[in-house]
Amino acid sequence: MGGEAASATGAADLTRRSLRVALVIERSAPGSGGVENVAWQVASRLALAGDRVTVIARSGEAPPGSTLRRVTSPSGWAPLRVVAFSRAAARASKGFDVVQTFSRTRHQDVFRAGGGCHGDYLERMHGARAAALRRLSPRHAVQLAIERGVFGDPHQIVLCNSSFVRDAIAARYGVAPERFSVIRNGVDLDRFHPERRAREGARLRAELGAGGRTLWLFAGSGFPRKGLGTALGALAASRDRDAWLVVAGRDDPAPWQPMVRRLALEERVRFVGPRADPEARYAAADALVLPTRYDAFANVCLEASAAGIPVVTSGANGAAEIVRETGIVVEDAEDVGAFARALEAFADPRARHAAGLAGRALAERHGWDSHVEALRALHARIAV
Repeated sequence: MGGEAASATGAADLTRRSLRVALVIERSAPGSGGVENVAWQVASRLALAGDRVTVIARSGEAPPGSTLRRVTSPSGWAPLRVVAFSRAAARASKGFDVVQTFSRTRHQDVFRAGGGCHGDYLERMHGARAAALRRLSPRHAVQLAIERGVFGDPHQIVLCNSSFVRDAIAARYGVAPERFSVIRNGVDLDRFHPERRAREGARLRAELGAGGRTLWLFAGSGFPRKGLGTALGALAASRDRDAWLVVAGRDDPAPWQPMVRRLALEERVRFVGPRADPEARYAAADALVLPTRYDAFANVCLEASAAGIPVVTSGANGAAEIVRETGIVVEDAEDVGAFARALEAFADPRARHAAGLAGRALAERHGWDSHVEALRALHARIAV
């Protein structure tokens, strides 16, 4: 691995020598979950920039231009799997200039805290139950132990995708400021583009039977954490009685049907599941609503902005730091009335259009090329 933790700030020579970079992720696959997609994009683009990239994974395939090094570790009980993969990855990652992980592993140069601060997550999601979960849940105990080890190691850089996460880790673990680097997630500016809405929006809306109604999009897997209850309540409270909510993502809609019926929303809510082409959901929608109770940085906010639709999210989302510039942030993820009012603000097509243009301009500052350029600069400072 590289040298001791370097400062996360300062200039770097982007024409630097090629580095031997190891990227650690349990499963290497394109187009799957959020972290897998980020790792795939980073690996392929680092390789394109000239680095010699090896992906260390338990399963999957090699991103373009990189080499896959498979490690063997148990795939059963989650706590054991996490510990075993961490140890296997440590053995497989020797001899590189820089080792960066996208998983919960203990030994590397750069720990990407892509899921945020687990201790903070437990308290936000479980409140008074968090203390019991820390003691009694092996899964949470293992993740917290890895956090303590990583954040207590002065030789590791902590890579955060938002200041929200950086500040939570610093407050909880006392990590020195110079050990942090904040590089926000990237977005595919070609895949998520307003032109798709112009070309296909009407057809996609017709498939939903929406016609000219306002379509609010809720997109995310794990509906309770993402705030579906607040989104449904906001739809019911909104004065726009013709508005619909399209719910996209991996989760079971059945537990939500009683709430849908209680709020008399049967004709106004559509559960559409996950899509292989998530860009289509933005082409059909008028605004994204994400009242998430905890997100380190919800990629859907950046995707929606790139696609040219407004975003309404909560203050418990690291992406709120950029959404504030062009959309609306409701600080309390459970404030149904505030979310209803925020979405009503985008009932006017002119307001949506203006916010969409501003969102696209914002997203263009966060393309994958910008992300990887910043990451290469960080790696160069470490590999000294």
